[in-house]
Amino acid sequence: MTLTAAQSAAFQAHAGFTPAEVSNTVLGFVFAALLLWGVWAMRTAYSGWADRHLTQGQFLGVVVRFLAMYLVLGFFLLS
Repeated sequence: MTLTAAQSAAFQAHAGFTPAEVSNTVLGFVFAALLLWGVWAMRTAYSGWADRHLTQGQFLGVVVRFLAMYLVLGFFLLS
Protein backbone atom coordinates (compact mmCIF):
# COMPACT_ATOMS: atom_id res chain seq x y z
CA MET A 1 0.00 0.00 0.00
CA THR A 2 1.41 3.34 -1.03
CA LEU A 3 0.76 6.44 1.03
CA THR A 4 -0.61 9.52 -0.63
CA ALA A 5 1.37 12.74 -0.39
CA ALA A 6 -1.07 14.08 2.22
CA GLN A 7 -0.80 10.92 4.34
CA SER A 8 2.99 10.96 4.15
CA ALA A 9 3.14 14.63 5.09
CA ALA A 10 0.76 14.07 8.02
CA PHE A 11 2.79 11.09 9.24
CA GLN A 12 6.03 13.04 9.06
CA ALA A 13 4.51 16.11 10.73
CA HIS A 14 3.18 14.14 13.71
CA ALA A 15 5.89 11.50 14.08
CA GLY A 16 8.95 13.58 13.26
CA PHE A 17 10.38 11.02 10.84
CA THR A 18 9.44 9.55 7.48
CA PRO A 19 7.72 6.21 6.83
CA ALA A 20 10.86 5.11 4.95
CA GLU A 21 12.95 5.62 8.10
CA VAL A 22 10.51 3.42 10.04
CA SER A 23 10.75 0.76 7.36
CA ASN A 24 14.55 0.81 7.43
CA THR A 25 14.58 0.57 11.22
CA VAL A 26 12.20 -2.40 11.27
CA LEU A 27 14.22 -4.16 8.57
CA GLY A 28 17.38 -3.55 10.58
CA PHE A 29 15.82 -5.12 13.67
CA VAL A 30 14.58 -8.13 11.67
CA PHE A 31 18.00 -8.80 10.16
CA ALA A 32 19.79 -8.22 13.48
CA ALA A 33 17.47 -10.70 15.21
CA LEU A 34 17.99 -13.22 12.40
CA LEU A 35 21.77 -12.88 12.63
CA LEU A 36 21.71 -13.28 16.41
CA TRP A 37 19.53 -16.38 16.09
CA GLY A 38 21.83 -17.76 13.39
CA VAL A 39 24.94 -17.27 15.50
CA TRP A 40 23.20 -18.97 18.43
CA ALA A 41 22.04 -21.89 16.25
CA MET A 42 25.45 -22.41 14.65
CA ARG A 43 27.27 -22.13 17.96
CA THR A 44 24.92 -24.67 19.53
CA ALA A 45 25.33 -26.98 16.55
CA TYR A 46 29.11 -26.61 16.72
CA SER A 47 29.08 -27.52 20.41
CA GLY A 48 27.00 -30.58 19.61
CA TRP A 49 29.36 -31.54 16.80
CA ALA A 50 32.45 -31.01 18.98
CA ASP A 51 30.92 -33.21 21.72
CA ARG A 52 30.06 -35.82 19.05
CA HIS A 53 26.31 -35.50 19.55
CA LEU A 54 25.86 -34.37 15.94
CA THR A 55 27.45 -35.68 12.77
CA GLN A 56 29.29 -33.37 10.43
CA GLY A 57 26.38 -33.61 8.00
CA GLN A 58 23.89 -32.50 10.64
CA PHE A 59 26.13 -29.57 11.56
CA LEU A 60 26.46 -28.53 7.93
CA GLY A 61 22.68 -28.89 7.58
CA VAL A 62 22.18 -26.27 10.30
CA VAL A 63 24.60 -23.89 8.59
CA VAL A 64 23.06 -24.40 5.14
CA ARG A 65 19.51 -23.95 6.45
CA PHE A 66 20.49 -20.69 8.16
CA LEU A 67 22.20 -19.36 5.04
CA ALA A 68 19.21 -20.32 2.88
CA MET A 69 16.80 -18.64 5.30
CA TYR A 70 18.93 -15.49 5.36
CA LEU A 71 19.12 -15.34 1.56
CA VAL A 72 15.39 -15.96 1.07
CA LEU A 73 14.41 -13.41 3.71
CA GLY A 74 16.84 -10.90 2.20
CA PHE A 75 15.39 -11.49 -1.26
CA PHE A 76 11.79 -11.02 -0.13
CA LEU A 77 12.35 -8.08 2.20
CA LEU A 78 14.91 -6.13 0.19
CA SER A 79 13.45 -6.47 -3.28
